[in-house]
Amino acid sequence: MAKQGNEKATTQIIDVNAISEALARPFANEEVHWKPQTIKDNRALVVAFVDARVIQDRLDEVLGVMGWQDSYEPLPDGSVVCRLKVKIGSEWITKEDVGGQSEQPDEGDRRKAAFSDSLKRAAVKFGVGRYLYRLKPQWVDYDSQKRRIIGTPVLPSADTPSPRLAEGTACVTAPPKTPSKALPRNGEELYRRLQDKDAQLAQEGLCQKGDLVKYVLEAGLKQGLDKEMSTWSGTAIDLAIQVVKSFESARRKPRAA
Repeated sequence: MAKQGNEKATTQIIDVNAISEALARPFANEEVHWKPQTIKDNRALVVAFVDARVIQDRLDEVLGVMGWQDSYEPLPDGSVVCRLKVKIGSEWITKEDVGGQSEQPDEGDRRKAAFSDSLKRAAVKFGVGRYLYRLKPQWVDYDSQKRRIIGTPVLPSADTPSPRLAEGTACVTAPPKTPSKALPRNGEELYRRLQDKDAQLAQEGLCQKGDLVKYVLEAGLKQGLDKEMSTWSGTAIDLAIQVVKSFESARRKPRAA
């Protein structure tokens, strides 16, 4: 007779692909910050980054607070090695990288920056925030006196928040994918779709015909894109999609009485 009671078979299915996808999902736009890479007069070439706490939150969400560990080793030159361990099933996987000090005047702040930088770099090896390194730097207005960026650079439309997973989840299932229309394959297709969208919004009385195309083109020119939209590709198309959404959202917003 088969034994019953405590001898129930328990099998955990670890979906590594789903875990990897959850770790690599883009962050919410408000979690992404920008810093100048090059400054020229009143313009700055900026690159995207996230704080170390955002990285820690992502690790907690996907792996659980007990599902990852970090250790640090300061080096003689002031840089820091981070060894980041994540638990997949019953196995611990370790990846490491080196972070450098910042240019802040306070030595303590420079050292803390090295620890944060090393964690972010190690996490990138697990896919966390890796997409940020693929984003094209953007030229934006810059206040040289206050030493700050004016306005907010535009993120591609694909950069949406990652889904929250239950803490300590061992069996992870991939988040359901909602069907969406594929992005334009090239600049020519982008231009055709913009004209169609422009005509639709004009017919609804939300703008004058040609306003949308002009608005997107001006946004692209501010980012240093070619005036011939047919040449746009990659992140330029992502930018255009984001600008279209902002344009339509602003015009569909209910007006105050």
